[in-house]
Amino acid sequence: MRTNKHLRQQQTSPPVILWKSMRRLVCAMVLTLMSLPATSLHAEVINVDVQELQELVDSGMPVIDVRRPDEWSKTGVLKDSHLLTFFNKNGTYDVDGWLQKLHKVVAKGEPFVLICAVGGRTATISNFLDKKLGYEQVHNAKGGIRDWIKQGLEVTPHSN
Repeated sequence: MRTNKHLRQQQTSPPVILWKSMRRLVCAMVLTLMSLPATSLHAEVINVDVQELQELVDSGMPVIDVRRPDEWSKTGVLKDSHLLTFFNKNGTYDVDGWLQKLHKVVAKGEPFVLICAVGGRTATISNFLDKKLGYEQVHNAKGGIRDWIKQGLEVTPHSN
């Protein structure tokens, strides 16, 4: 013997069945999208070694040296690099002021290389520019000026 419940299930109208099917499909799509790895709207920082840095320098890509003037004087600088100190001796910085100087050298969508002593400061700055400010073509010289000099490549003297 059939109950009223069975009769109601058999009498479900086609639009209700369609609605339930669509709802299941949408739920499945949402769950699938949620399970996919997150994609970012920014590109990752491109870490470059000395050989890659040399190729970028030779191609004319702007190089931004973020070290302090005393460091430039101590080791020299890459020829034609742009000297834009980010962190002062106390470790403080002025992001807005630095970005104004950076934008005189490169536009936000243009590729450029950041270099410091060993790559630590530029890794931090590169990631900040990429993840927080949306720069897409930031290259980080991961060994810094130290690896450049270690490879016997030329630097230009700098005087304060």
